[in-house]
Amino acid sequence: MADQGQHSSIAGRYATAVFDLAVEGDVLGGVAADFAALKAMMKTSPDLTRLVKAPVFSRDDQKKGMGAILTQMGAQPLTARFIDLLADKRRLFSFLDIVAAFDAMVARRRGEMRAEVTSARPLKDSELAELKEVLKARLQREPKLETHVDPSLLGGLIVKVGSRMIDSSLRTKLNGMRTAMRGH
Repeated sequence: MADQGQHSSIAGRYATAVFDLAVEGDVLGGVAADFAALKAMMKTSPDLTRLVKAPVFSRDDQKKGMGAILTQMGAQPLTARFIDLLADKRRLFSFLDIVAAFDAMVARRRGEMRAEVTSARPLKDSELAELKEVLKARLQREPKLETHVDPSLLGGLIVKVGSRMIDSSLRTKLNGMRTAMRGH
């Protein structure tokens, strides 16, 4: 059973349900891959995002549209049934929140910890590997990196792991210097 106390929201309850069914059916990896693929598609397709989030689409429109996508990608039957249920219950709009809670449960089960890394420019593979090793040594767990690029940082990194945040961005350092200089 998943840790239900940690996810009391509606998204958390749906995530817990699909997580438990995926573990029970021995398809956790497949469902996680399906969710990751759908999340990636939503990032690149405004139409898919609109279909999932906009309340103007009927249950049937959402079910048909998502069903076609899931069939085309060869999704797990559990994933297809779950998405169908979300559309039926008019909860498809919370899909990304459900995936976030689901991913946290999967990571915990695998002994991984998610780390959100924001950098001023895309990081090279060697830099990502080095960062992963440093985090693994500090956290005593395998970090799963989720990277973002924010050119306004100017340089450096912001790393969020759980409730902890390490901000070594140049923008933050410059703001700190600016504040210190104003004080004197």
